[in-house]
Amino acid sequence: MITRRDVVFGLAAVSASIIAMRAMGSLAAEGEAFEITKTPEEWRKLLTPEQYAVLRDHGTERPFTSPLDTEKRAGIFHCAACDLPLYASGTKYDSRTGWPSFWKPLDNAIGTKEDRSWLLIVRTEVHCRRCGGHLGHVFDDGPKPTGLRYCMNGVAMKFVPSDDQKPA
Repeated sequence: MITRRDVVFGLAAVSASIIAMRAMGSLAAEGEAFEITKTPEEWRKLLTPEQYAVLRDHGTERPFTSPLDTEKRAGIFHCAACDLPLYASGTKYDSRTGWPSFWKPLDNAIGTKEDRSWLLIVRTEVHCRRCGGHLGHVFDDGPKPTGLRYCMNGVAMKFVPSDDQKPA
């Protein structure tokens, strides 16, 4: 027979495990070396509270809230923290998830790592390779030719239309 005490202790153990896994994920991200590094205070001055929550604290914006989800112009999506070009508009598609989705990043734009922040679920986190900012996750249910869906937080990016691009 399961008692109330068993349930309480079980929930406490699960909660402690989740907290520990999240802490380990944050420490791993902080331990990586990136070209651009700043203190949390410096990032807070540079980013909006929403951007900081996603880019630095690995948060997720609410679906269907980013104007970048419906952005259809030609251009490049850049990291909102360090301005690194990440995705070309030609690789963007409507995944109907409520977040901007792409089937391929630009060369040398992103990094990935295993994300175990959800209990018993392993995902692949996508971050800016230059500043380490959390962008979103990549899944294997995307369109051809890659079959990948880079599901990004719009608040973690900014869009630069083609007519605003600097010549190469």
